[in-house]
Amino acid sequence: MDLMNYQAKAPFTQKHLLTLQDWSEDEIYQCLSHALKLKAMQKSGQKQSCLSGKTLAMIFAKSSTRTRVSFEVGASQLGGSALFLSTSDIQLGRGEPISDTAQVLSRMVDGIMIRTFKQSDLEALAKYGSIPIINGLTDEFHPCQVLADLMTIYEKKGTLKGLKLAFVGDGNNMAHSLMIGCSKLGLDVSIASPDGYKPNPVYTAWAVANAEKHGSKVTICTDPLEACKDADVLYTDVWASMGQEGEAEVRKQAFSSYQINADCLAVAKKDCIFLHCLPAHRGEEVTSEVIDGAHSVIFDEAENRLHAQKGVMALLMGNGGF
Repeated sequence: MDLMNYQAKAPFTQKHLLTLQDWSEDEIYQCLSHALKLKAMQKSGQKQSCLSGKTLAMIFAKSSTRTRVSFEVGASQLGGSALFLSTSDIQLGRGEPISDTAQVLSRMVDGIMIRTFKQSDLEALAKYGSIPIINGLTDEFHPCQVLADLMTIYEKKGTLKGLKLAFVGDGNNMAHSLMIGCSKLGLDVSIASPDGYKPNPVYTAWAVANAEKHGSKVTICTDPLEACKDADVLYTDVWASMGQEGEAEVRKQAFSSYQINADCLAVAKKDCIFLHCLPAHRGEEVTSEVIDGAHSVIFDEAENRLHAQKGVMALLMGNGGF
């Protein structure tokens, strides 16, 4: 499939990006196609103006490097602007109801990206607001990261359907979103997590149903090498995410054998690529040999956060065209 020239099967009608489960296969492909075109335009110096005169409010309850920079720079590159709002600085952090914040911001800006803890907070913004809401990360999902991941896989492999992605580590927001995004586009997904840290069974069921529809497979296991066998893509994340710092030592013991390393590379495809959503802890979830080695494409992946999120903003907030 040539995603640069992808022909949409139906008009894009989504108002929000809360989770990729809400988006169809066609809608995800439309976003990836937009992202690839916008990246090419940026590299060639072509002007992008689909957000001209528009402002994105960015609410952060969690710290960020890639999310903040990519949305802020992305909005600017599309001809718009982005407004950083830390929850420690706005009234939301002092107890203002989300419903009030949603309605006030809806009268002043053209879209909201929020990076927070509870998925329910994101859903409340979408319920009470009248503008597009974008999930910049919650404890449950990280859809923008997975769009960048899929974009990177496509660039490196030239295809998506029929590939296998192996994720080793915590059954967290990344595992959830990877299962959902990959299963919707026909990639096999294998998740290796220790007992007690497996993905949410509800989201696993979503992914299994997606896979059945799109001709792929979702596997949940406890053995990292089983998950990595014949994989085209190896993926991992930190053992303790933001908000789990108090569990760090317990998690370090639980995940001590859940590491992407030379043994994982040995059982994966010879031309496999390594992805990580970053930040990474070398020597824990991944060895330096892998993350800094020839299979690693983590910085291409990180750059694609910018372009994938431009694709999201163009579709949800754009004035039409590029």
